[in-house]
Amino acid sequence: MRAQTLVGFDSAWTDNPRAPGAICAVRLEDGTAPVFYAPRLVRFSEALAFVDEAAVDYTLIALDQPTIVPNATSMRPVERVAASVISWIGGGVQPANRGKIGMFCNDSPIWPFLAALSAIEDPIVARTATSGRYLMEVFPALALASLDPSFFTRMGAPKYNPAVRRRFRPDDWRQVCAAAARSFDGWGVADAAAWCRAAGELPAPRKADQDRLDAMLCLAVAMHWRIEPAERSIMLGDTVSGYMVAPASADVRSRLIAAAGRTGVPYA
Repeated sequence: MRAQTLVGFDSAWTDNPRAPGAICAVRLEDGTAPVFYAPRLVRFSEALAFVDEAAVDYTLIALDQPTIVPNATSMRPVERVAASVISWIGGGVQPANRGKIGMFCNDSPIWPFLAALSAIEDPIVARTATSGRYLMEVFPALALASLDPSFFTRMGAPKYNPAVRRRFRPDDWRQVCAAAARSFDGWGVADAAAWCRAAGELPAPRKADQDRLDAMLCLAVAMHWRIEPAERSIMLGDTVSGYMVAPASADVRSRLIAAAGRTGVPYA
């Protein structure tokens, strides 16, 4: 395997200096130990510099923010499909549309970031490519339904955002960290797994800690897409109306495909 860098970026959607996103990465190459870039808080310009620094022959960035938003109002078709799982397990899907000032309007920071990143947005090609810089949209909340089967139950979504104190559950925080750690252990990325376990031991996690954890979940989705058999992930939607990539257990895949069929949304 030639050198490849997989990046997880939780952008926080806006460029608020008081509420930055978080980014992390793993560099993989045959014959050498994985190189783990622990999650750090970043704004968009800092994220771009991080990618430029970590990039190698092949680089895949998994971004937790909609990247294709042609609709002026409401939500994208892919979000309706994702909601078939997220709503059932007790979570929510934030609609992406151009009316969201500061997030998806013409002056939002995501657009110059994507232009400067200059990445190919084709997840299917990115899965097997050996060179180039690729980008794909991911959704950690949807990923968790497959990374830990106990989350894929009616109202089983983990409440692990410490900023929402009345709903935050410390046990859920620890369970999400453990699920991420298991994934990285399975791929032999010991440093990333150790980071997740350490995060799970935080006595009072803060919002910034969750941002870092979500970046790790984005990274886990990238690794899942790149390393695991194709049937264990799914791409919902397309690069015209919007899409998402996520791990997909057999049960999650079945529900998503049924919803995609009802709404006419393609999947792969």
